[in-house]
Amino acid sequence: MTSEVLWLPRPDAVETTNIGRFGQWLSRREERDLTSYPALWQYSVERLRPFWGAVWEYFGLGSTVPEHRVLADETMPDTVWFPDETFNYARAVLTAPGVAEDDVLVRAYSDTRDPVEWTLADLREAVARARAGLVAHGVRRGDRVAAWMPNIPETFALMLASASLGAVFSSCAPEFGAKAVLDRFAQIEPKVLVAVDGYRYGPKSIDRTEDVKRVVRGLEGLGSVVMLPYLDPDATFEGETWDRFCAYDEGVAFEPLTFDHPLYILYSSGTTGLPKAIVHSHGGMAIEHAKMHSLHHDLGPGDRFFWYSTTGWMMWNYLVSAPIVGAGVVLFDGMPDPAGMWRLAEESGTTFFGTSAPFLMACRSRGIKPSEEADLSRLKGIGSTGAPLPAVGFDYVYEQISATAQLQSLSGGTDLCTGFIGGAPTVPVWRGELSCRCLGANVQSFDPEGRPGIGREGELVIASPMPSMPVGLWGDPLKHRYRDTYLTDFPGIWRHGDWITITDRGSAVISGRSDATLNRGGVRMGTAEFYAVVEAVDGVADSLVVHLDDPGHDRLLLYVALKEGVELDDDLRRRITGALREQLSPRHVPDEVRQVPEVPRTLSGKKVEVPVKKILKGAKPEEAIARDALANPGALRWFLPG
Repeated sequence: MTSEVLWLPRPDAVETTNIGRFGQWLSRREERDLTSYPALWQYSVERLRPFWGAVWEYFGLGSTVPEHRVLADETMPDTVWFPDETFNYARAVLTAPGVAEDDVLVRAYSDTRDPVEWTLADLREAVARARAGLVAHGVRRGDRVAAWMPNIPETFALMLASASLGAVFSSCAPEFGAKAVLDRFAQIEPKVLVAVDGYRYGPKSIDRTEDVKRVVRGLEGLGSVVMLPYLDPDATFEGETWDRFCAYDEGVAFEPLTFDHPLYILYSSGTTGLPKAIVHSHGGMAIEHAKMHSLHHDLGPGDRFFWYSTTGWMMWNYLVSAPIVGAGVVLFDGMPDPAGMWRLAEESGTTFFGTSAPFLMACRSRGIKPSEEADLSRLKGIGSTGAPLPAVGFDYVYEQISATAQLQSLSGGTDLCTGFIGGAPTVPVWRGELSCRCLGANVQSFDPEGRPGIGREGELVIASPMPSMPVGLWGDPLKHRYRDTYLTDFPGIWRHGDWITITDRGSAVISGRSDATLNRGGVRMGTAEFYAVVEAVDGVADSLVVHLDDPGHDRLLLYVALKEGVELDDDLRRRITGALREQLSPRHVPDEVRQVPEVPRTLSGKKVEVPVKKILKGAKPEEAIARDALANPGALRWFLPG
């Protein structure tokens, strides 16, 4: 597999980047050269214990740990990491190495209110006050604290306050409907719920007060409700308000916890059935995010990290860990205006800008030229995740955004709350590819017999444990559901559910979900490859492909959403089918091309091929997908029969 190089590391990267300095430090320690990325990655997956012990020590998360006590049991899902260590995630964040008390650590922008800046001292005080409020409401170690709140500093402070006590935090974004919130929070039975009265999304105001009442009625065992007047600062409420809740500053203390103590609960998309409640640990999140933010994103004191996210997506949890390595965070709550986001990057002084592949492709589709919208000279990194970024998306970044920033196309998931394939400052960027498997992530491409391979497509698996793998699923004490979800297809090996090709240079291509594969005439293809071709055709804004593969009734249906003013005519159909025939294979030319106003997506922006396939086969929409899991549930009506 050959691909064009779009970006090269600096010649002095070993001396000037965090990963280079870490490699030098580890080389001296191990008395072998680990400064090249391939050598360091190989060491990190073959020598799990000394590698993760080195990360733990290097980032000041704890003192030196004997190798055999770094990983006491590596059997998934019963892996035991750092069994003798006590740790608290909130302490690691609020230590913020290299940040002075009066340095601005949090910059927050919103469609609902004016910008907010918090210094490290401000954040500590906010955490202390929220902690006192939680204690006053009877929250103790192991209790759950739920937040139906936007991506604002108060949510960050509440999460850290919960962590300081050993309580377990969980959040939903305000755009989640009441049913979607109940589907998540009812599983975990929170002791305290903190919610906002509403929010603004662009010019539109959304009131949530009645929805909050509905959620409160549906949560059994809920002890207290706290309202933050966000949409209307002058609104009055029955019961506790955020200001009263945070009235007292009694200082911050940190409960000494085990490495695997639950930190927060994230949720799967919930497209079918209840979302899985995925439990992540204090130690796992801190050590994994320290590794990613410093060694892969090259973040440290003086940097500002922004990843457009809501509190309902794992990228929020990923973002707010940045102070562990001394980097500031940029928060945004509102409509992601394609041009406005780049101006926000300039205004905030962002040095690493993260977003989704659909956002970058939307910017490209609308002809946005970010380098003309804003001064992006401070950007050293641009991150893309949520879906595979097509090769033309890579071209767009380097032609219209920045010729010098490193583009890191990242693949990971809520299940591990991190990226396990991405980029690094010592690895080139190849057009259309994820540059490398991340350190400590033993990502392999398995054939159906469980054999790893290079240069051919296979199931994405993680063949060795990682500290950020979940400690469990809520309500699954014996881990039966955990095993069934991740560890059944290849016993003892984590199967992630994507198709992956690993190149001989260590880069990778993700070609789509393995449960949505197109397989016609024995030619198997991931949907990501299909979309990359279709959405490069002039006039196409978005697309969704479904393979109806019933015996004797094999049909490939393509649905396209078109740019404004474009209609699906015979010429456009010919251009779409011609591109697929030429660039993929004649077998993957669709039997029908249909126009739809929009493609249904989950709240985190993923296309929903499998539920649409079920609907087209006759399932009722409510049986195929939970409507509250969708960002645009009305889009389903274009796929109903008749």
